[in-house]
Amino acid sequence: MTAELTLDDILTYKTETPLQREVKQIILNNIEEDYIVEFFEDLMNNGCVSGMISELIYYKDTLSFYNRHKDEINEMLSEILGACGFDCPSQLFGDKWDNNDPLALETQNQNLLAWFVFEETSRTIAENLGIEL
Repeated sequence: MTAELTLDDILTYKTETPLQREVKQIILNNIEEDYIVEFFEDLMNNGCVSGMISELIYYKDTLSFYNRHKDEINEMLSEILGACGFDCPSQLFGDKWDNNDPLALETQNQNLLAWFVFEETSRTIAENLGIEL
């Protein structure tokens, strides 16, 4: 199916939560018709840290995204930690996680979580569209 994907496939992709809707819209803002699979591959290989998602480059934008979706982010983080058998985010993020901010009240961890959930939600969208990553 991946060779036949169009922007309409992404546009009509059913989302259920505000986080999913915003991620889908940001994807649509940044993706090109002829490079759908490549977009998702680049995102999974290089992440938001690469700057490829223009809406999530600056702290003011990532912190705003984090604050809009904090409840969903916390729920998703809890689910992933549990699925991995981890007790705390530092086990998932390693030295990228600021252990002095365990509740993600500061910029660094909020930014990291914003990128993380954007990437994971994008991965789910790609997989549901039939893209093998």
